[in-house]
Amino acid sequence: MSPRIEDGPRPKHVQLSDVLAELTTRDLGPGASIPSERELMTTYDVSRATVRKAIDSLVVGGLLEKIHGKGTFVARPRVQTSLHLASFSDDMRRRGLVPATRLMRVDEERPPAEVVTALRLGARGTAWRIDRVRLADGQPMAIEQGWYPRSLLPDLDTADLTGSLYTLFASSYDLVIDGAEQTLWGEAAEGATARRLEAPVHTPLLVFRRVSTAAGRPVEYVVSRYRGDRYQVHMSLGAEQGAARKKSTRRERST
Repeated sequence: MSPRIEDGPRPKHVQLSDVLAELTTRDLGPGASIPSERELMTTYDVSRATVRKAIDSLVVGGLLEKIHGKGTFVARPRVQTSLHLASFSDDMRRRGLVPATRLMRVDEERPPAEVVTALRLGARGTAWRIDRVRLADGQPMAIEQGWYPRSLLPDLDTADLTGSLYTLFASSYDLVIDGAEQTLWGEAAEGATARRLEAPVHTPLLVFRRVSTAAGRPVEYVVSRYRGDRYQVHMSLGAEQGAARKKSTRRERST
């Protein structure tokens, strides 16, 4: 028998959220569809607004995901990564997932000023612009816009760009990516980005900007937007540097 949704101090949409959360964890598995809005309205005698509010709260919480034109499903567990220097393909394989790529665009262009500076392209240098959607087990995980110096990577547009670019750079150009500077911030999915990621508008995104180098030479400037409902980052933090500074200060004072 289904739990009753009743008038009381707890709003009906909160009660329904609890019911749906229990349903997804006890009876349904990742990727399974939940009952339709109409079924939920009939079963629990609540309004469509109550159903939608309950579902939206679970989508925000990462328990459910909406797929445009298909319905609402139990979300798959987020892929977790630690911040380290690795290609997307290697990162996904390490987690037992099958990586794949949809190549959207390859062009030789004069990049924006910040990219020109980061890649040290000079007054006339150009770069390959490569736009790709990255998938894990067939599900869109991230969308990338990357820039790569043409002078270091001639004929890159004729290569297979659906796998790891880092592996390609090492094997075909003798450029081994051995360092990077990376910045992380948050955005909401909009427009073409949401469509290419097959994500509802306003889905939270984790955005990484990375400038990668090989033996000190800038090789890559890439901005990657990951679906925040499918991807999370783990960081281990310590106080070693702070402790070292304190020890240094004490030594200086004692001399």
